[in-house]
Amino acid sequence: MRKLVALVVVAALTPLPFPADAAPPEGFVERVETLREESGAPGIAIAIVEHGKTTLARGWGVRKQGEAAKVDAHTIFPTGSTGKAFTVAALATLVDSGKLNWDDKVIDHMPWFRMYDPWVTAEMTVRDLLVHRSGLGLGAGDLLYVPRSNLTRRQTVERLRYIPPATSFRSGYAYDNILYVVAGQLIEEVSGKSWERYVLEDVLRAGGMNDSTSDYDSRYAVANRAYPHARTTGAIRGDGPNVVLDEHNELGRNALPAGGLAMSAADLAQWLKIQLAHGALPGRGRLFSAAAGAEMWKPVTPMPNEDWPGDLAPTNPDYTAYALGWQVQDYRGHRLIWHGGGVFGAIALVALLPDQDVGFAIVINSEEAALRRGLFYELLDHYLGLPFNDWPAKWDRFVDARLEGGKAALAKVNEETADVGPSLPLSSYSGTYRDPWYGDVKVTERDGGLWIDFTTNPRMEGKLVHYQYDTFMTQLTDPALENALVTFQLDPHGKVASVAMEAASPLADFSYDYRDLRLLPMRN
Repeated sequence: MRKLVALVVVAALTPLPFPADAAPPEGFVERVETLREESGAPGIAIAIVEHGKTTLARGWGVRKQGEAAKVDAHTIFPTGSTGKAFTVAALATLVDSGKLNWDDKVIDHMPWFRMYDPWVTAEMTVRDLLVHRSGLGLGAGDLLYVPRSNLTRRQTVERLRYIPPATSFRSGYAYDNILYVVAGQLIEEVSGKSWERYVLEDVLRAGGMNDSTSDYDSRYAVANRAYPHARTTGAIRGDGPNVVLDEHNELGRNALPAGGLAMSAADLAQWLKIQLAHGALPGRGRLFSAAAGAEMWKPVTPMPNEDWPGDLAPTNPDYTAYALGWQVQDYRGHRLIWHGGGVFGAIALVALLPDQDVGFAIVINSEEAALRRGLFYELLDHYLGLPFNDWPAKWDRFVDARLEGGKAALAKVNEETADVGPSLPLSSYSGTYRDPWYGDVKVTERDGGLWIDFTTNPRMEGKLVHYQYDTFMTQLTDPALENALVTFQLDPHGKVASVAMEAASPLADFSYDYRDLRLLPMRN
């Protein structure tokens, strides 16, 4: 009830007709470069739009560590889940053309679509696909495309029927990506174009965003692109220096509607203008109707409020909700519409202050969360006329403390590991194990040890090293991936009855949803 009251209270606030400041902060270009160097981020680009005008669109640093090519306003960066709003915009154009409605039943457009529960199948609407209230658990199904996949988009959607819900339908919030995969398939079913082609032609190019790409082949053909980087050589992800990642280790192509765009600062500025103008294109026509724009920002699913500790507490909102591809909340009593994004080796953020007619976007070609969050709040404070607060330094301390805590927790667990087991000869653990929604995981003997292959994710394989009892740890050959603890559960006769997994790192991203696997041996 408190959230609903807060929504009413904030909606009743009198909006400021103009931002407190009408230009980027003084010395901002120099400050970003200083922060970038201190953070270790190879490159960053930022777009700022005020009153329909681009007041900043530029880059800092390099596209690829160790090379000289500079980031500029037209360098494209992976933008992760900020792309969900583009999938929504694509659907909006179909709503405007009368080809579907937000509250149409998905099954009416895709008769083969199935959820685990037949009643949910019958009731699931287009809007339900977009607002994280389906009853699926956090990140359910993400291993079907994280880190990559050999499944088509339709095959991925067909696996949904095997993923059991965590809660009842429309009862609460849990972030997912897989229903945006469904939304992408729906666009193809309704329009006759693939999601990639429709978003490119009918959203990006139609909206005047000419640098951006919607598929990997086109991205790799762009010389002016940022390469992914991450800290993968230390005790835990985020520890150690940044290294260049293999850009072909991307999110599965099947999941591009959930976060597969690559965009430049110049194009992000154009997108901010379109959003702040409720679908109107600068100087000409519309990309989507004002009615569709209003639907995009309308809060639907209440979310738990962030609860940052200590110095970060002033950033905590009084209300938070998910709309159509956007998160809607207050920041110190002001309406904020935003979304973050992250894929391997790159992070992004797009923010709108509609009542101040200001928007900005930040893209980074590494996983520097403190830099992104710090600049986010620094710009919010500036455009809301609030006193300067050194948010980058405070977020840096928080992220460092979290990393040290994760390293300590991992070390403690490893120290307490019992030198017991395994119970069976290694050959007894070999076999093919199947999960209904994921597919097969194969364990074989190789070079005197065990080897694991996650067959749905190409090149996701490596050694299985004994950990304790009948639990082994993966040593995946790709160091950019999160390892798993793999526990073989035995029946009373000493045979493997099932296999359970969990991420080895306490800080692993939720998309490594090993915990959701329930693998059973395939008997001959």
